[in-house]
Amino acid sequence: MSPALIAALPFLGAAMPSILIRTGRTNAAAVSALFTGLALLGLLLNLPTVMAGGVVETKIDWLPWLGLNVNFWIDGLGMLFATLILGIGLLIILYARFYLSNKDPVGQFYTYLLLFQGAMVGIVLSDNILLLLIFWELTSLSSFLLIGYWKHLPAGRQGARMALTVTGLGGLSMIAGMLILGNIAGSYDISEILQHKDAIQASPYYIPALLLILGGAFTKSAQFPFHFWLPHAMAAPTPVSAYLHSATMVKAGLFLMARMWPVLSGTPEWFYIVASVGLITMLIAAKIAIFKHDMKALLAFSTVSHLGLITFMLGLGTEAGALAAVFHIINHATFKAALFMSAGIVDHEAGTRDLTRISGLRKLMPITFVIATIAALSMAGIPFFNGFLSKEMMLEAAAHTKWLDNSWLIPVLATIAALFSATYAFRFISHGFFGPPPQDLPKTPHDPPFGMWISPAFLAFLVIAIGLFPMAVAGGYVQMATNAVVGGGYHMHELKIWHGVTPALIMSAIAVTGGIALLAAHRPFQRLWDATPRPEAKVMFDWVVAKVQSLAAWIAQGLHTGAMARYLMLFTITAVGVGLYAFMSGTLGPQTRALTPVNGAAVTSWLLLLTATMCIVAFHHNRILALVLIGIVGLTVSISFIFLSAPDLALTQISVEIVTTVLMLLALNFLPKITSIESSRMKIGFDVGLSVAAGVAVSGLIYALLTRDFAFPTMSGYMLDNSYNLAGGDNVVNVILVDFRGYDTFGEITVLGIAALVIFALTEALLQGASSRKLIAWRPDVPRGGDKHPLMLLIVTRVMMPIALVVGLYIFLRGHNAPGGGFIAGLVVAIALVTQYMASGFAWTQARQKVYYHVLIASGVLVAGITGAGAFFNDMPFLTSDFGYVKLPGLDKFELATAAGFDLGVFLGVVGSVMLALGGLSRLARRAAMGEEGGEEGAHIAAEKPEARVLAPLSAGPYPPEAKVPRRWWKTARAAREATQNERDTVHENKKTNGGDH
Repeated sequence: MSPALIAALPFLGAAMPSILIRTGRTNAAAVSALFTGLALLGLLLNLPTVMAGGVVETKIDWLPWLGLNVNFWIDGLGMLFATLILGIGLLIILYARFYLSNKDPVGQFYTYLLLFQGAMVGIVLSDNILLLLIFWELTSLSSFLLIGYWKHLPAGRQGARMALTVTGLGGLSMIAGMLILGNIAGSYDISEILQHKDAIQASPYYIPALLLILGGAFTKSAQFPFHFWLPHAMAAPTPVSAYLHSATMVKAGLFLMARMWPVLSGTPEWFYIVASVGLITMLIAAKIAIFKHDMKALLAFSTVSHLGLITFMLGLGTEAGALAAVFHIINHATFKAALFMSAGIVDHEAGTRDLTRISGLRKLMPITFVIATIAALSMAGIPFFNGFLSKEMMLEAAAHTKWLDNSWLIPVLATIAALFSATYAFRFISHGFFGPPPQDLPKTPHDPPFGMWISPAFLAFLVIAIGLFPMAVAGGYVQMATNAVVGGGYHMHELKIWHGVTPALIMSAIAVTGGIALLAAHRPFQRLWDATPRPEAKVMFDWVVAKVQSLAAWIAQGLHTGAMARYLMLFTITAVGVGLYAFMSGTLGPQTRALTPVNGAAVTSWLLLLTATMCIVAFHHNRILALVLIGIVGLTVSISFIFLSAPDLALTQISVEIVTTVLMLLALNFLPKITSIESSRMKIGFDVGLSVAAGVAVSGLIYALLTRDFAFPTMSGYMLDNSYNLAGGDNVVNVILVDFRGYDTFGEITVLGIAALVIFALTEALLQGASSRKLIAWRPDVPRGGDKHPLMLLIVTRVMMPIALVVGLYIFLRGHNAPGGGFIAGLVVAIALVTQYMASGFAWTQARQKVYYHVLIASGVLVAGITGAGAFFNDMPFLTSDFGYVKLPGLDKFELATAAGFDLGVFLGVVGSVMLALGGLSRLARRAAMGEEGGEEGAHIAAEKPEARVLAPLSAGPYPPEAKVPRRWWKTARAAREATQNERDTVHENKKTNGGDH
């Protein structure tokens, strides 16, 4: 099975448990186990190849120009970690089926678990650092869901937030480091990066890359000083804790260090940072674990300590250290998962896991006692259990390691850490399972059903099997993974229990003996620990988070005041400053082009433009006048485009001016006619100075560009040269919109549609509740004309409507080779529709509108997207267009281009967006008009009349009721007239029959 499919299987099955939970908890667990088992089976099918030293690869080019390839591979290290993730994942799925309560959303749990599992498998099988980063962040997000699974517990929510914050920040650090590493190696593929050790370590960016990558690894694997988040994650359900602490989440950081070991290790920086942090973490966490009363808390800090042990071994930078790290990764996964499951069984069956309350459980829970004892003795490093073997290898490596030429410091600290480890392991057994029978427990302790203890029992069996027969059971995996870590060619010595009397054996004996002695004196040491003041990580974390939030709020409130003028000022200052710096530090060549002769028309237009602009500044407080002046500026710019031979731009500018003017008039209808003067003279003076500086800067830039030739080919030249050859169009502007930069246009019509929908949503909100009553009671300060629908305007617009539609169609069809296109055609049709609203009124026009504008927007985006996706069938990138020529009988040869389909999407999106925005603003005006005829009370009275019910109520649909109700009302009126006529006919017949009236 391909590595890509193995990584995808957990994601493919993630939705199934939530669906099948309706059929029972067992079915949800079974389907989760099915997808995990299939992934594990597919992985093991590749085991012979990997054992033989081969690598199984899947390479998919996605965005090769960005270095982002969907490459997966299975080497020895990936095989080891993926086997642990999927194998222990199967056991966790079975355990969780019996552990979780009937009240827990089990389907949701398995969905989260499979998402997390898929993210972890993706990390260990990725052969591209960018792909690895995606999966890395997915583990943070999915673990957040798992840790906070019990949402009703404040500790669970706090632990989830803490884990996400710490690991998320570490992930950002790692992203930066990995990008630097890929840049040094010239590739983002991991298999390629691992071949450039010398180049990476010789680079001046080696230290920054190392520090940033270790930041991600240390936070993920809870190394000092980031160790505090992991114990708080124990608030998650025990199946989650067992999975996170043994085979997944925290192992991701170790995997990263092991994966990058061939290119990052072997330097003094690596040794002093990684080995020192690992040793400190191992020592501190082991000491804290001794004094924890909660069984899961004790195990959580023991996990931190053992992660420190593995980090320490990797930090040594030697092949022996790498071997010990790989072996202990296997051993720790087996005994730690079994221990967490045992603690969960105690909690599940006794109702508590507090070591000060439980004791003597060995007689009440014999099966659990045996499993927990085997796993705890392995954690303590007792012979004949697998933990002893890797602990001896760690002590042997420590005994021969110097730190700053000191030969005794590391051996002593490693021995003390091993002593502490033995102490908390012995305490877990003695305080939990020995002693007098427990009293006053929430439940009567007893062994759980078979389904709950079989998973930890299987792991306990592996603990013994590896401890007794290490080469037969785990030797192949250890050799395979160690070779992958050190870069191949390593032949490990035989794994066995007895190596004679060595320094490691003496250190181990001291640790075990000291652990027993420290446990015997635990009570006074516990009192001393409780009485000693010490920093509390959670309090410190909460304080830091609160301060960061306060700082962020202060910065946000200072920068984001909501004043558009302030944002424009900052943007303008920055733009002018950067431009001035570029001008002062660059070189401006001599002028190479003569100025274009200026005639009287150009001067007149320029004076008109200048005058209108200055009048806008002088009279901007009068909103209507300012809008008229802005229209003059827009029309003058349109004339300039025509003068400069840009008819497309002129058509677009004129159309946009008309549409925006109408929309702005509708919006200004709800604002005072005159704005108040709020700015001080100093502020006005500053704004004037800044505006003049920006204007001079832009003018100077334009002058410099227009009077000099470019020393390199320009983009405009490329467009002119290739418009017809590549896209089959003579209209360069339209070709740019629908072909060369079609992706931009696709994004623009999408944003335009979203903006129209936002306007619609805002008007919907304003037409409800208190805002609706304010609109009804509102009185405009502008007198209204007597004739709302002038007859001449009404007739002209209705006659012009079909003509405008034909013009719009013509402009659309000619757009690829002549001025026009979908955008301009859309504006022309929108203007034609707008005039209908202006002449005949909103209600009359909307009642005859057959197509929802929402549908037009959606259809436009969909048509444009489908047209662009059609290129996939030609093995071409998205939005690549094609064209050809067709000859039909009786017609001249004509061109057909796929860009026309994209242009149709633009046309539909523009018409729908403009009309939806117009409709929303018109509805506000109509609601206000209801109040003019009698205020709020008048509106309620009018609502009682049959003809007024058409206008009064609001609709939750996309259009007001006047869009639909009138047809039903006229139908009702017609039926009423018919009934009245029938009644009259009946009376007339009675008169004829009876000879007259009675």
